[in-house]
Amino acid sequence: MRMKKRMVILLSLVLGLLSACSNGESTSGAEEGKKEVKDISVMLDWYPNAVHSYLYVAQEKGYFEEEGLNVNLQFPANPTDPINLAAAGKVTVGISYQPDVIMARANQDVNIKSVGAIVRSPLNRIIFMEDSDIQSPKDLEGKTVGYPGIPLNESLIQSMVKEDGGDPEKVKMVDVGFELGSSIVSEKVDAVIGAYINHEVPVLKHEGHETRNINPTEYGIPSYYELVAVTSDQTWEKEKESIEAFWRAATKGYEFTAENPEEALSILLSNQDEANFPLVEDVEVQSLDILLPLMESEGGFGSQDQAQWEETISWMKNAGLIEKEPAVEDIFVNIVE
Repeated sequence: MRMKKRMVILLSLVLGLLSACSNGESTSGAEEGKKEVKDISVMLDWYPNAVHSYLYVAQEKGYFEEEGLNVNLQFPANPTDPINLAAAGKVTVGISYQPDVIMARANQDVNIKSVGAIVRSPLNRIIFMEDSDIQSPKDLEGKTVGYPGIPLNESLIQSMVKEDGGDPEKVKMVDVGFELGSSIVSEKVDAVIGAYINHEVPVLKHEGHETRNINPTEYGIPSYYELVAVTSDQTWEKEKESIEAFWRAATKGYEFTAENPEEALSILLSNQDEANFPLVEDVEVQSLDILLPLMESEGGFGSQDQAQWEETISWMKNAGLIEKEPAVEDIFVNIVE
């Protein structure tokens, strides 16, 4: 009887030990399988609108989480923040404009580089009312053109008018700030540049004003990337894997948006900043319809072309926007595999 009791006690001890070992292995395995979450910050070029739909889709659908990322989407206080804060390492990625990236690198020696092209051709157009007699850039001679005080827009007008056989000196440029749409509606100016076909055009249409516009690429301007994702040279070296993971998730967001634009816009609208930049659904529907074809690339979402960078840099040098040409190998990386 005593022997039997000892056997039961011994068996219980062995089973307990085996159970402890099993639990220890299970816990260790769970810890090993748990993916480390990496925090990254992304600063938009402006408040949330249709062009950012893919990012909010990626966040809502868990694409960032699948890549082990916790992405903090931020808004800029002013237009230079995405480049400046990315260059300073205060945000991981900023969304900015290709010409601005070139000027920052060439004129200010800012160590910034593009990691992905988002919108692959200019959204900035010369816009005027539908009943205007303007047909081409040459017709701007003797007319007043409003712009938001940005030198790039002056260079665009000068290059386009000259390309069309006109005299840029005969065009009067007036800084109207960001009152672009109202300036042509009120006839304060004859046309504006610095207005975007995916924003001002649908906004004016929504308000009952039909417009026409001129595409810069039809008059000697290279088809530059309107929006690009940027980071600093140092951040790219340190956070390359995280940025690549971010882009994989962003690409999934873009692909979902292209296939399901209505649902994507619904997600965007639920993430709008109503206090500072309330969205009009009809405007954003039109905007996304304009944007999606301009975001598509045979090389994959975000792919970049060296020849395109070289052409844009060369035009900006000839236009006097930059004094020296930055090394093209330093200014972008092709993140798309």
